[in-house]
Amino acid sequence: MELPSTKPYLIRAIHEWCCDHGFTPYITVKTGKHTRVPREFVHDGQIVLNIAYEATGHLKIANDGITFQARFGGVARDISVPIGNVIAIYARENGAGMAFEPGTDDQPGPDSKIEPAVDDKEPEPPATPPPGRPRLQRIK
Repeated sequence: MELPSTKPYLIRAIHEWCCDHGFTPYITVKTGKHTRVPREFVHDGQIVLNIAYEATGHLKIANDGITFQARFGGVARDISVPIGNVIAIYARENGAGMAFEPGTDDQPGPDSKIEPAVDDKEPEPPATPPPGRPRLQRIK
């Protein structure tokens, strides 16, 4: 019997730790056919997303994926990310968090409601990134 992944539990724990201590939780996501994100903000096949409660609506970090609503350029968008595509979760302010081996499982889980992404909106111009770059610290 294959053991279930600890990854979604670790993501939820670090998200909770960030929120409890006033940090802003960010995730880095490898995009693929099952990730629903604004493609105009994807760089080198990855996107960084703010998953703080203040920046999201209806945030759900499930065992098979992360879903929420967020505003990009003032437009509300539905975001869906399979857990296997999460590369890292960290606090924006200090870079503390956890990085994961890039998964090859760009697939929704067996109970997933994540559908393949459909890009039916016109791309918006990319937003100016915030000053400074967060530092990611690997913890083994």
